[in-house]
Amino acid sequence: MDLLFLGTSSGVPTKARNVSATAVIEASGKAWYLVDCGEGTQHQLLHSPLSVRDLRAIFITHVHGDHCFGLPGLLASAGMSGRSEPLEMVLPQALHAWVRQSLAVSDTHLPFDLRLHALESLDQWTNASMAVNTVALSHRVPSWGYVFTEVNPDPRLDSERLLADGIPRGPLWGELAHGRDVEHEGRAIAASSYLRPSRPGRRIIVCGDNDRPELLAQVAPGADVLVHEATFTQPVLERAQTSHGHSTAAAVARFAEAAGVPNLVLTNFSARYQGDPKRSPCIDDVRVEAETHYSGRLVLAQDLQRYRVGRDAVLVAL
Repeated sequence: MDLLFLGTSSGVPTKARNVSATAVIEASGKAWYLVDCGEGTQHQLLHSPLSVRDLRAIFITHVHGDHCFGLPGLLASAGMSGRSEPLEMVLPQALHAWVRQSLAVSDTHLPFDLRLHALESLDQWTNASMAVNTVALSHRVPSWGYVFTEVNPDPRLDSERLLADGIPRGPLWGELAHGRDVEHEGRAIAASSYLRPSRPGRRIIVCGDNDRPELLAQVAPGADVLVHEATFTQPVLERAQTSHGHSTAAAVARFAEAAGVPNLVLTNFSARYQGDPKRSPCIDDVRVEAETHYSGRLVLAQDLQRYRVGRDAVLVAL
């Protein structure tokens, strides 16, 4: 599984960072999922290998514009690119009418169906490759995180069951191994019934805005990667005297350390953090604060950078 960051800034874009959008890519390297869609996300996609035709679903964490204002444009461009497959979208109920109205008033007619799911009432979304669970977070408005877990990774044939069910070795097994249903002696044989995972599914948590990392306590143990906002450092937060519903690098790092998460990716940085170490505050301040409290693999996400979590649960930049 890969992560490709299409936007890592909080609130407003900067010259180096667009607003929130994160792609979760299946191990096949083709099918992918989008978490949040800030303004300009479709522009960022033009600088990536991802195609909207391979987009399986969109997940929005909350209603704030820097997490969703890119939706109408992305959908319109998907239609103009020739997409015809239905598109699944999980997003707060309040955004459903807004999405449809945005398309209607701009006279945008999509050549594919939109399947909208209310985030508030959805515990899990699944397809053949991925199970996505939700976790409620804490922000100025209701906000959620998404837990992506591979379904049946690297499947192998259950030969013992095949033989026990009287399905002989040969071409039928080859078809089933490729996930294709077959017929044997007049009965339908579903490939899914005879494929078993050859390894545990990798699990990645991608969070929306959240000022209480401890709300992830039930889902973080066993996760391979936690992607969490670190909008502020502690000194900046103390000067501001309000969190605006966001976390500090220290708070997230302490939680990830206690939960035993091996890879922590920080994102959604305030625009006040500069890339130039001679200016203050600097993005290096975020890294230093997090490293003080976290001993695992720490990454500060960068726009258009792709990261892979391998079978050894080690996250590496590609």
